[in-house]
Amino acid sequence: MAEFKKKSRAKIEIPMASMPDIIFILLIFFMVTTVMRTTTLKVQVRFAHAKNIEKIEQKRLVSYIFIGPEKSGKNQGQTAVQIDDALIDNMDVIPRLMYDKLMAQPKLIVSLRVDKTSEMGVVYDVQQKLRKAGTLRINYSAKPRM
Repeated sequence: MAEFKKKSRAKIEIPMASMPDIIFILLIFFMVTTVMRTTTLKVQVRFAHAKNIEKIEQKRLVSYIFIGPEKSGKNQGQTAVQIDDALIDNMDVIPRLMYDKLMAQPKLIVSLRVDKTSEMGVVYDVQQKLRKAGTLRINYSAKPRM
């Protein structure tokens, strides 16, 4: 009698023991690299268009000032100034607020995000207050012209 050898059919499995470690590392990576938006806009900002635009690489050095028509409230539609999450009613607080930010971050860049329909008198007043605070590194945000 002829003997037949049985072919062994070994199941090939992918080891899953390290899968939770990989998922955990990816989760930490995305949590560390993700930047969450912290400012709620209370003014409307539609950027003007420009030909020459430079991108700021270090966003953590930037403090944003939004100037545009107020979205809601008693002064809806009037040009308003917003720093962080607060609308600025009195322009005289801008120098102290920005000076404190400058002391906390000596390489501070102030980015003015101005609505294209805003009153230039308000923008000029903000520029003068920034000059008074010593924050002379000012950037004007715009969209590229297509």
